[in-house]
Amino acid sequence: MNKIYTISLLAATALTIVGCGGSSSGSSNGNYADANYAMENLPNSVTDAIAAPKSTLSQPLKDSITYMYNEEKLAKDIYLDVYAIQNVQQLNNIASKSEVKHEEAVDKIAKKYNLDLTTYPNTDIPYEIAIKGYNSGEYSVPKITSLYNTLYEKGIQSKKDALEVGCIVEVTDINDLNTYISQSIASNADDVTTVFNFLRDGSYKHYWAFDKGLKNMGVSDGCCTLGADYCHNEYPQ
Repeated sequence: MNKIYTISLLAATALTIVGCGGSSSGSSNGNYADANYAMENLPNSVTDAIAAPKSTLSQPLKDSITYMYNEEKLAKDIYLDVYAIQNVQQLNNIASKSEVKHEEAVDKIAKKYNLDLTTYPNTDIPYEIAIKGYNSGEYSVPKITSLYNTLYEKGIQSKKDALEVGCIVEVTDINDLNTYISQSIASNADDVTTVFNFLRDGSYKHYWAFDKGLKNMGVSDGCCTLGADYCHNEYPQ
């Protein structure tokens, strides 16, 4: 079995167990029981933005939408795949109750603008005929594929590593979204800005969840233990 098939199978197994109600006991401290992460349905502001008339998007902004779809898919994939090896409940909760909604939001904005999500950059194949059947760990952006592999190898080492992977993913998302939100504002693309702000607000919350998870296991610096690049006390809580 190749690695991608194996980890996809593990992740699918983990999801099956969750669906049967069998994984909530995996949290070591009880602070991240399922009740603490209510299902994040797309808020009305996001659904309204997606339904609004189209904006005029620059090609770089179109490419940013495609990139963020891949990055949100990475967040979901890496959390579920690492969770299959390291039973850290934050990973499963955030992936299955939030990242799936983030991926859905970007998918819908891509569909609105008929953007292919399988090639990057400068997409020109319409959404309707694009083949999007990527497995876990497979992306149209080589940089995202490389990041997935690096994070997977780290995350499966220990529960601490798994939580640190969460810190890394969320900071990476926020950094990219800061750039892409600036692009959408410059293009007066209020609908895209609303979607990107939704993603960033979620990443802020997830960052603090992983930070708290590390602190609860005795890592006093939380995400800051990874160094200045991942230490962001300025993030909204």
